[in-house]
Amino acid sequence: MARSILVLRCHPAPVGGHFCDALVEAYQSGAASAGHRVDSLDLAVLDIPFLRTAEAWKAASPSADIRLAQAKMAVADHLVFIYPLWLGDMPALLKAFLEQVACEGFVMSVDDKGHWQQGLKGKSARIIVTMGMPALIYRFYFFSHSLRSFKRNILGFAGVSPVSTTVIGSVDKSAGHRKGWIASVRSLGEQGK
Repeated sequence: MARSILVLRCHPAPVGGHFCDALVEAYQSGAASAGHRVDSLDLAVLDIPFLRTAEAWKAASPSADIRLAQAKMAVADHLVFIYPLWLGDMPALLKAFLEQVACEGFVMSVDDKGHWQQGLKGKSARIIVTMGMPALIYRFYFFSHSLRSFKRNILGFAGVSPVSTTVIGSVDKSAGHRKGWIASVRSLGEQGK
């Protein structure tokens, strides 16, 4: 069954040519070839100010770019986040984006009766994270801490389920290693997963 998929390029560098860019292209082309409706966002070119206080977050009026992102996320069935691991976590730009998108109750709100309303309920997601270290070290020595936090404490909190993950380690290992991962990610796109 065809899905509406939003692919988010979360690499902070505005210039392409990174392995994440190849993965974004692979996922999008695989999904499009299978008949899925594919849209994309490149966080590196969006206006994403950093929030510095709780008051600023509560009073924030999302920029036009953030409103566009919210609109694209609202109509998508499946969200795909592709980013490199930086200092053991998501890049600061992705975190700032998530904080801005959450403004004005888009991700989570409280109704008149005090009940939590999950703004992204009914959507699924895939997180694809790349890193220089072997994936097994990230998973078993570092316990995938930041990835688990993103999956559970941000996406799960907003109602996204299921959230699948793909951890690609040793990205500088060889061209063949990267080529294999590009093919795997293209297959994920074809499946809409």
